[in-house]
Amino acid sequence: MRLHKALILFVTIFFSTALAADDRLVGTGVAPGAEGKVSSNVDRNGNIEIEVQVKHLANAEKLSPAKQAYVVWVQPRGKDPEPLGVLRVNENLEGSLKATTPYKTFDVFVTAEDKLQPEAPSSMVVMRGSVDKTEK
Repeated sequence: MRLHKALILFVTIFFSTALAADDRLVGTGVAPGAEGKVSSNVDRNGNIEIEVQVKHLANAEKLSPAKQAYVVWVQPRGKDPEPLGVLRVNENLEGSLKATTPYKTFDVFVTAEDKLQPEAPSSMVVMRGSVDKTEK
């Protein structure tokens, strides 16, 4: 019985890891030295779980001009961008944000913003990447 449970756990972890993917976020020069990635996985409901992770990202207040926050956005093909949330950066210049989206193919980007809940992304894009979770 224990072997059976261990085997089920192993298979679950293996397939969860096998289906997960990391895509690089490319810096735009707004925050030199910043690095990032977006990990994505299809959940059991068919939505895409994503985690944006960044490091070497200066606090938004230290940018020129100073900003209040970093906001993570998704933009599905042919649609307007939608905010996922505020990317909090700690004292080690690292940050992460977990969210879920129903879209299978989309761009992800991080902007520096004057407000915590902007209606649209600013032109100050810090990094960007793409995710494609369509079945191939």
